[in-house]
Amino acid sequence: MRRAILLLGVALFLLISCASSREVERFRAPAPAVQEASPAAPAGGAMVAEGEMIAEKTAASGQDLGPMPRMIVRRASLSLIVQDTMAAMEEIRRLVEEVGGYVSESNAYRVGEQMQASVTVRVPVSELDRVLEQIKDMAVRVEHEQTSTEDVTAEYTDIESRLRNLEATEQELLALLREVRERPNATAEDILSVHRRLTEVREEIERLKGRQQYLDNLVALATITIELIPDALSQPVIEPGWRPLQTLRSAFRALVRALERLVDLIIWIVVFVVPILTLIAIPFVLLLLLIHWLRRRRQR
Repeated sequence: MRRAILLLGVALFLLISCASSREVERFRAPAPAVQEASPAAPAGGAMVAEGEMIAEKTAASGQDLGPMPRMIVRRASLSLIVQDTMAAMEEIRRLVEEVGGYVSESNAYRVGEQMQASVTVRVPVSELDRVLEQIKDMAVRVEHEQTSTEDVTAEYTDIESRLRNLEATEQELLALLREVRERPNATAEDILSVHRRLTEVREEIERLKGRQQYLDNLVALATITIELIPDALSQPVIEPGWRPLQTLRSAFRALVRALERLVDLIIWIVVFVVPILTLIAIPFVLLLLLIHWLRRRRQR
């Protein structure tokens, strides 16, 4: 009996040992698969290395241009008291031309018996401060001075980015247009559709380039607006335009015109008013005479 129980225990132990060994082998079986997959690892590394090489080539090709310099528009305005307005305008024009600028607008006008003027000039930014000082030296007194700046860097950067995109689109449309023309079954509508889109892109490119050139001009040349006012102390005691003989002649003319009107009035009274009044008065005079005659008759 003991032997039977012992044999049964040995059999159970052997069964449990076999089952345990099978479980261990089942869990160890995937290990070779992992080892077999390991040779594929270099492929991923190669892709990473290739991406790094592309990034290095892109950086080396000049895509990253670094920060853009600031685009600053400078403006100034002056109000000056001067002795001679026209002489000051001529001196300002000469000074601006010497530094490589130009007069964009000028306007001279008369106030009373004196000339005032406003002048707008464009000068290189590097010469702005020097030109302002020399213009102020021409004045008897500076009434008003103002300077301002405007940063257009963001707008300029946006224009450059849009231009790059539009020019790339234009090249793609040109290639597409050639491809459509080479197709044997291409219709006129297909070609015109691509051509219309290409025209729209080209017009937008020209518009942005015009705006870009305008900003370049504003940044390169500062704008100065100058108002020239004549000095009250420089006015002469006797105005140069005073002509006493002309005043006397004007007075004689006024007198002659007054006499002419008076004579005309007398002529109208004699020729027109008196006859009309006479015609109106005749019936009344006759009536009064009749009444007077009747009264005398009764008295008799």
